[in-house]
Formats: sequence, C-alpha cells, structure tokens
Amino acid sequence: MKDILIGTWAWGSGMNGSSMVFGKKQDAEVLKKSFEEAVKLGFLNWDTAAVYGMGSCETLLGTLIKGHGDIFISTKFMPAKKYKSGELTKSFGESMARLGRDNCDLFWIHVPNNLEANLAEAVPLMKAGKIKAVGTSNVSLEHIKKAQEFLAKEGLKLGAVQNHFSLLRNDQQPIIDYCNANGIRYYAYMVLEQGALSGHYSAKNHFPVFSFRNLLFPKSKFVRIEGLLSCMRGIAEKHGIDPSQVPILWALSKGALPIVGITKPSHAQKLAEAIDVVLSDEELALIEKEAAATGLRQQGSWEPQ
Repeated sequence: MKDILIGTWAWGSGMNGSSMVFGKKQDAEVLKKSFEEAVKLGFLNWDTAAVYGMGSCETLLGTLIKGHGDIFISTKFMPAKKYKSGELTKSFGESMARLGRDNCDLFWIHVPNNLEANLAEAVPLMKAGKIKAVGTSNVSLEHIKKAQEFLAKEGLKLGAVQNHFSLLRNDQQPIIDYCNANGIRYYAYMVLEQGALSGHYSAKNHFPVFSFRNLLFPKSKFVRIEGLLSCMRGIAEKHGIDPSQVPILWALSKGALPIVGITKPSHAQKLAEAIDVVLSDEELALIEKEAAATGLRQQGSWEPQ
C-alpha cells in the first residue's frame, strides 16, 4: 500500500496521549477493530513512539501485533537535551518489551538532540540486527547530511527521515527531493494537521477546547482555511473519495510517504478506497493556491525549526 505508515499517536491513554493531545479518550475495542480492518486491507506498516501515551500506545499495539509476523514496526526514542549515555539503549529495550518484539524495523531518534552521540549508541544495535533501519525526525538538511556522514564511517546508512509536512507546512520539498535522490525514505507526519484538514471540522465544529490540538489550531484558524476545505471537498467529490484523503494524495504526489492516523475502521476503509487515486496537476495547483491563501504555517512546539 505505497509503504505509507499507519500512525497511532491518538491511541495512547497516558500523558501525551489521546485525551491530552486530541481531547478524546479512545475505546480500546474500537482501536482493535481498526487495526484488524487496516491489516485486512493490506496496511501492514505501523508507527508509534515511546512518548505516545508514555508507553501505553506501544503496549496496546504490542498486544495487537501478536501472531502477525508480517507487521512492519516503526517506533521512536525521545532524547533529552543533555546527552546521557545508555538512554537510547534503555529506551529501545523498553519499547521492544512493550511491543513484544526483539527487533525493530525502523527506529527513530525523535528529535536531533545530541544526534551523533545517539547515533553512536544505535550503531551496535544496528550491527546486531536489533535495529534494521535508523531514522531521524524533526531534522534539517544539515542534520540529515551529518547523520549520513557519521553512519557511513560505520558502514551503515540512514534509513529514513520524518518531518512535519502538509498543505499548511509546505516547505519540505528540498529535503524530500534530497532524501529520494539518496535512497532515504521521507515520511510526512501531521499531513492532516491532527484532523484540521480532514474536512470533518470547521469554525462551527472545531476541536475540543481542552486539547493540545485546539491550542495548535484554534477556531480562528478554521475560519482562515474555509476556502481550502471547500476546494478539497470539490476535488474529493469529483473522485468519489472522502475529503480527508485529498491532503494524503497531495503528499504522495510530492514524493513523501504519509503517516496516516486511524482510530476507526472507517478510516482504514476510506484510505483503501482512495490510495490509488492520482490528482491532476491542475487539482494539485488549485489546492496549493488555496493553502497558500490561508497565510498559515503550522509548527509544533516540539519542532526545532
């Protein structure tokens, strides 16, 4: 399924999880059905992180992937600002315990704090086959090149980059092009801006007040994206797909591999229905024009740039 990742940030129940970030507690049984439906439809690549619900997300996903030997797992280590020897190794072991795995298909350094020191700690795990590929997240082109240079000295390669990229954060093309030219997978997170670009919210029906995503995207911003949402609805109707899929297809057209969060079986179904749709150059240009007209550039507090 085009190697996209299915995201689970909204799954975790603890700190930095569903209630705090998204303003809604998720039903574990519904999430289980969502996982089963997604896998049935061929979505086998799953993304999580140690800080999503402070481990609760990994634990839940770990229970679901048991018996599924073909599931690709991506998870992340969040380094502190000050490097502490052994923290990456410890975090890796804890993540694998929660996931019920002894190796990880893709292991991320979540932010580029002390990047080379943390990569050095990942090297033995990579050479032992515990980490099959390493990725860097929230990084600049300079970070990427430094990571490549460091790993090359060990006879290893940087596997992937994951940055914030969406119609409202459209400044990543040079990095995407560089990654694709150098055999590095580029994954785009927050393609739907935590639901703001799903087409299911508006100024009249906006995010829960007591949620992180409402702070990042308040009612006032929904007013500014009304033209973009209307444009998305028109394109979606033409192709017979849900409006939420238009930003995903746009990201694919740019050479990025989207990370798509799902919390309901219908989310997986909508993705499957749209994944092979190709937007025309005219449609792409139109939605980019409407996105630029909003004057918005979204950036999370955790992003270093």
